[in-house]
Amino acid sequence: MEIKTNALLIRATDYGENDKIVTLLTECDGRLSASVKGVRKPSAKLKFAAQPFCFGEYILVGGGGRNTVVGCTEIESYYDLRCDVEKFYAACAVCAIAESITFEGQLSGEIFLRTVRALSSICCGDEGVELIKYIVFALDEAGYAISAGECRKCGGTPCGERVRFDMDCGAFSCHDCGVGVEASFSTYEILRAIVRGEVVGGNTEFSKDSAKRALRLLKEYFAYKTGNKLTALAEYIRMI
Repeated sequence: MEIKTNALLIRATDYGENDKIVTLLTECDGRLSASVKGVRKPSAKLKFAAQPFCFGEYILVGGGGRNTVVGCTEIESYYDLRCDVEKFYAACAVCAIAESITFEGQLSGEIFLRTVRALSSICCGDEGVELIKYIVFALDEAGYAISAGECRKCGGTPCGERVRFDMDCGAFSCHDCGVGVEASFSTYEILRAIVRGEVVGGNTEFSKDSAKRALRLLKEYFAYKTGNKLTALAEYIRMI
């Protein structure tokens, strides 16, 4: 059986002497795993198709979960992501998150489109803010949406230098009203703006420190809910 599909490579692992096993994110079939034979040889024609972040029309043959990539027409390589170490790790985090919230055979069109757009935005924008936007979207898709509105107890807007975030329900509250981990007001502020859709395009009004604190909280929350520690995201946070 032959499958022809637009796909984004989200993971590649060396296999045997010259092969790779790749994980592809597709629009209609969710995640697909496939082997790429002989791709580690210097003269391999499909070497580009097993590179990080390759987006193209892949041709696979096989069945029963054993697919082999036999052709690929590249649409976008996102080469710039491999030339900037911070953007590279931000993009790796996006791909790891996409893998963790998708399944083989599951319709995942919105996740596919948002993942491709996230990589494009990271290429030319503030990768920290774009990464936060993608994680907020992914948490929502996974059923763990962030609530960054009024305090759950008093109904007012959380204020002051410190607030609280409840890992069980994913909601912010005033520091004295709520339970959960402490967070800075700037973390609440940036997540509230993103949840409300107020951060668009290349908006970079938030400082790098604010983005870093928000990413730390999101990493902890994602791990708490899914068990995935997102090592690429941890490395990105360490760098910035």
